[in-house]
Amino acid sequence: MARYTGPKCKLCRREGVKLFLKGERCFSPKCPIERKGAVPPGVHGRRGHRRLSDYGKQLREKQKAKRIYSVLEKKMRSYYKRAAKTKGATGLALLQLLETRLDNFVFRAGLIGSRSQAKQLVGHGHVLVDGKKADIPSYQVKAGQTVTLSTKGLKMEAVLKALKEKSKPPAWLEKKAAVVKMNRLPQREEIATEINEQLIVEFYSR
Repeated sequence: MARYTGPKCKLCRREGVKLFLKGERCFSPKCPIERKGAVPPGVHGRRGHRRLSDYGKQLREKQKAKRIYSVLEKKMRSYYKRAAKTKGATGLALLQLLETRLDNFVFRAGLIGSRSQAKQLVGHGHVLVDGKKADIPSYQVKAGQTVTLSTKGLKMEAVLKALKEKSKPPAWLEKKAAVVKMNRLPQREEIATEINEQLIVEFYSR
């Protein structure tokens, strides 16, 4: 399966904002955005930002969303097509599809420290949905389903560290120890992601 294997901090610098791709490092002084500011990567990064066209703004917002949720173009486009067929706001439906991916769900639930770790946790078969192993990161969690970790997964150092912090999950999730239930789809104000979804809708609806 194709995936990005380069420096994650480089992606944050390209978008000019923190994408929170490296867990604790993103909150520490080691974060390049903290040390250097939002300077684009490359030898021409310090020459200043050119004014973006409307298309450029739409493209950058779409790229930002792809990088935050770690999805490729083909999958992102398929999410948009599904969202466009639902009733209500297409942008909200798109974000709900991204938020209820199993890897993002595991991260939002506080079972692990970053989305990249969550993707690896799922891929290695350490995540259970309604008691059954689910090893596909893009698996869509539905309201009423319960997610937890395997016995081996619960013993992993990164998981133990995340559970020890006892972070409070968003209101659309219900958490007891390492068992998390999805009660409903998240509302826009409950999705803590700095994305202008309308720009993404405009990009794909051209």
